[in-house]
Amino acid sequence: MLGFLRRFSLPLLLAILLLQGCTLSQAQIRRADAIVASTTDRSVNCAQADHCAVPSPLLAEATRALAASTPEQPVHVVTLLDDSEPALAARINLIRAARQSIDVQTYIWDQDDTGQLVLDELVQAARRGVQVRILADQLFSFNDPDLLDRLARVNANLQVRLYNPTFHKARTQPLEFAAGILCCFMQFNQRMHNKLLLVDDSIGITGGRNYEDRYFNWDDDFDYVDRDVMVGGPAAKQMAASFELFWKHKRAVPLTHLRDVNQRILDDNATSAWPAPHYRRPLRVAQVQQAAEDPLWLRAWLVDPSLQAGKVDYFSDLPSKTDKPDKQRALDFTQHIMRMIGDAKREVLLQTPYLVMSKKAQRIFKRLHKRAEPPRVIVSTNSLASTDAFAVYAMSYKHRKRYLKTFGFEIHELKPHAPGPAVDNELANLGVDTTVLPAETASPASAKQARFHLLGSRGSNNRPAPLLSEGRRFGLHAKSIVIDDAFAMVGSHNFDPRSDHYNTEAGVIIYDPTFADQLRHSIMRDTQPENAWTIAPRQSTVPVLSDISDAIGSISESLPLFDLWPFRYATSYDLNPDCQPMRASDPGFYACYQPVGDFPDVALSPKLIITRLFTAFGVGAKGVL
Repeated sequence: MLGFLRRFSLPLLLAILLLQGCTLSQAQIRRADAIVASTTDRSVNCAQADHCAVPSPLLAEATRALAASTPEQPVHVVTLLDDSEPALAARINLIRAARQSIDVQTYIWDQDDTGQLVLDELVQAARRGVQVRILADQLFSFNDPDLLDRLARVNANLQVRLYNPTFHKARTQPLEFAAGILCCFMQFNQRMHNKLLLVDDSIGITGGRNYEDRYFNWDDDFDYVDRDVMVGGPAAKQMAASFELFWKHKRAVPLTHLRDVNQRILDDNATSAWPAPHYRRPLRVAQVQQAAEDPLWLRAWLVDPSLQAGKVDYFSDLPSKTDKPDKQRALDFTQHIMRMIGDAKREVLLQTPYLVMSKKAQRIFKRLHKRAEPPRVIVSTNSLASTDAFAVYAMSYKHRKRYLKTFGFEIHELKPHAPGPAVDNELANLGVDTTVLPAETASPASAKQARFHLLGSRGSNNRPAPLLSEGRRFGLHAKSIVIDDAFAMVGSHNFDPRSDHYNTEAGVIIYDPTFADQLRHSIMRDTQPENAWTIAPRQSTVPVLSDISDAIGSISESLPLFDLWPFRYATSYDLNPDCQPMRASDPGFYACYQPVGDFPDVALSPKLIITRLFTAFGVGAKGVL
């Protein structure tokens, strides 16, 4: 083992030294900038003042809201985007309707069907004269210097920057990933997790979805239950101001400043034609494009479900959160969420894919539960069977007793084949072609690259733990809060230590009871017995032995290492067919719910073993998983 470490550490150390010193000279950047300036397509295929924008009822509603607003009485049009097809169609419609500008901010941009579709729509918008800016976190976006070379020169109206690039490169190889962890972990670990699409500074979409098939129910095996919200009105100006701060920040790096893209440009002065997308399911893509321009479809799915609201705030952590995390103003969004929860009176409804609480969040929930009349706290989250972040789930599993007893949580964990999400999946795939083109027929721009993470690959190559059952699987990715049925938040914040301290996050807070009720209904659907298992204490069977086991388990759970006691305080329960749903605190709970094990439906596999190992030994990694 020692010899292996020596053989591994020496090349890694050399790689770190080389990568740290390999920054581009100003001369190299100027040469690449000159090539880009001389070879970029500057043509515009539309001579109209509105840049040939298509009519959009969504943008029209936002324009009316802005016109009706005053500083004292703002007016907003708000649309909850739960279903994946309307969420994608809304983006396409707004991109085609843009008259002046489109700003896009994201954490992941894959080159599957979704990624190609949205990127091509943005290129076409730039070609008709719209100013398009794309800011993507480098670690999980594009990852292809050839594609970025084409984007740098496809049209003068389109600009792309990558946020916080590892070793000044667009593509991060496995050795570079390891080197980034060892040499400069804090900077490497701080990511831009914001998601935003903003059109004409009038209407924006924000929430949890990235640009990858699984966020829109287009993955063949594993799809996310996710959520966005579309807001038109004065809050769009807050979105614009936030995007501008990130765009101008020193970590938002132009493409010619990236070593591999710069070299690619210098090696090839010729202009590369923008290739037509090669979709694996072209009919499905055509259907959503058609829906995006169908007035009747848009009205039924996006206009009629919209609400008019007054006060809406867009909050974002500042980019300086990752430079000076001790600065209170930089944590604007994170701090506001904490205040919202701390002021709850009757109920906190929380949906998060990762139930791992920061120390500050723990203090808030502990204080809430100690009140004479504590608010009810309902949590919708992932089970091990539904998550693709099994090591993160281990931290949630480790602290179940704390969540149930100290914080009073009512926890519901999503089932992997939940029928509720399956309905949305069917709607997103109705009538699509069954012939799937193989990946090797895709264009170079759509070639998938493995994305490496601390505990495995990220992106479409990452899969959850193997199951005992078969069928399409769903995992929760939505991040939302409803407080006292009065106001609600939809955003990118996972309510975990990573979101609190490392990533920058963003979202909207909507102060409207009708919207809060709409969002509450959506989250509560995911907690219903057919869609989720209930987490509750084990029923005491042998009084003395059960008490001893519980005491040992409490000691084991409190240990930072060697939390090895196998008999945990709580487990998963499923409702009997002849019973009505009830809370775990109800006296009749154990008569109507049957225990189904700590990890129901999960097959014995390395991922299951690693989950238990992280429960026992991984507490130190909680803040960075």
